[in-house]
Amino acid sequence: MAKRVKITAGDVTAYAVFNDTKTAQKIWDALPIEARGHTWGEEIYFSIPVDCGHEKPQPTVDAGDLGYWEPGSAFCIFFGPTPMSRGEEIRPADPVTVFGKVEGDPKVFRAFRGGGKVRIERVE
Repeated sequence: MAKRVKITAGDVTAYAVFNDTKTAQKIWDALPIEARGHTWGEEIYFSIPVDCGHEKPQPTVDAGDLGYWEPGSAFCIFFGPTPMSRGEEIRPADPVTVFGKVEGDPKVFRAFRGGGKVRIERVE
């Protein structure tokens, strides 16, 4: 069964699917999660009450990837370049574990303003 989630970030709603990593399972088990989101370039991030450590961390990601940033125990939604990016690449502050992917166009998250509420919940 696919682990599908609804992401509500301010006035933006999108859906995503978690992959089969241990990180994805730990975050799935902690849902629903609600927090104040912050932006860093075209990334939304927020701390979550889950300690996953590293699992195949990647120095760059693709638009729409969901990543776990271990230094801040953070859930990250990537939808474009960050301040660390070179050219069009998407580079997190540190390597992240990719645990899912946004369905559809992740650029909808450009409408989100930092400090707004973000909620991640299961779609069953």
